[in-house]
Amino acid sequence: MYDRIKGFRDFYPGEMAARRAAVDTIEDAARRYGFREIGTPALERAEMWTDKSGDDIVEELYSFEDQGGRHVTLTPELTPTVARMVVAKQQALSKPIKWFSTRPFWRYEQVQQGRQREFYQTNVDIFGSSEPEADAEILAWAADALTGLGLTGEHFEFRISHRDVLGGLLETYDADVDVDDAIRAVDKSDKLETVEYHDLLIGAGLSADQAVEFDDLVSSGDLEEVKAFADTERVDAAVENLQAVLSAAEDFGAREYCTVSLETARGLDYYTGVVFECFDSTGEVSRSIFGGGRYDDLIESFGGQPTPAVGVAPGHATLSLLCQRAGVWPEEAIETDYYVLQIGDTRTEAARITRELRDRGHIVETDVAGRSFGAQLNYADSIDAETVVIVGEQDLENDEVTIKDMNSGDQTQAPVAEFPGDAERPTFADFD
Repeated sequence: MYDRIKGFRDFYPGEMAARRAAVDTIEDAARRYGFREIGTPALERAEMWTDKSGDDIVEELYSFEDQGGRHVTLTPELTPTVARMVVAKQQALSKPIKWFSTRPFWRYEQVQQGRQREFYQTNVDIFGSSEPEADAEILAWAADALTGLGLTGEHFEFRISHRDVLGGLLETYDADVDVDDAIRAVDKSDKLETVEYHDLLIGAGLSADQAVEFDDLVSSGDLEEVKAFADTERVDAAVENLQAVLSAAEDFGAREYCTVSLETARGLDYYTGVVFECFDSTGEVSRSIFGGGRYDDLIESFGGQPTPAVGVAPGHATLSLLCQRAGVWPEEAIETDYYVLQIGDTRTEAARITRELRDRGHIVETDVAGRSFGAQLNYADSIDAETVVIVGEQDLENDEVTIKDMNSGDQTQAPVAEFPGDAERPTFADFD
């Protein structure tokens, strides 16, 4: 007996039915906004990550040397891949470029609530616009996707910030501050005790008093107070941009879900402007539902022309936890419209009926295992068939079939030559 590998999941039909319904809702919302679906490879050159983050990141990757001697990895995230794709055909692509995809990713990290080593995300990105409306459209799509699943503002909140507010604040201190390290500390702050958090800020170059002062400013979320304290063009511009995004989000219908949270930093270094995360409003789901933001420099760093970009990636594991907590996760059950039951040598007629019902788009099963009448009926019940069409030798001698409603148990006979007939979905009334 082989055990499943830790951090990887099996999904049985009922679970997959619920997951498919949720993904369809998310992707349908993306299509309504004009995002176009793309497909991306499971394997990439590991240098796409090690060149940016150093060789230490290899410990978090499923990386190896392939038979051609290339250092490759299973993709841990999508953003570098789509950046590579944009660079490859940048001149031929109409701007703005609006793409989405749903697929698995792999990271070798600690398994915990909402995080497996193989995980699924839907990524949505806009390339080629630096306008606040692009950021707001990403937020609006996310809000529509979540509310389309049945969630409301009571269930989730978007926490919005701007990387240059934090970076600009840190630059105002008369200290040799490692800004990236300090921002990473901010990104971890909600998971740390205050003393631990301040120690990280001190390690990044702030004094103890400065760490306390910086923490107070950031946690206040008061943009005007932050502007007055910093009094720099960088912070003024960042606050203005953040307010412009929130204003556009108001017009696009997403502002009600947004809260200014300067402690939202996003740990990845490639973020450049507005950043945001979605959280369960009750805190029962400990990880963010999704994160995203603006990464205006990434395309150029991959060898392309300067191209502003903004995107977001809902994680399916945490999203399902949120939906389950809210009681709106799709039912984990399979659906079957018809089961065509065969008794005796009736395969030819049963197969005709099965084909015609499937041609109408119905989900139809029939016997492929040579089972008895009772076994077939039990199987039809186990797959939640709504209707059973009984095709028996005696029925056919009378030129009819029997139709059984599995919910009520009612049965009726229909002329075999008229079934399924022209009705879009045959019912008892068609043959009474």
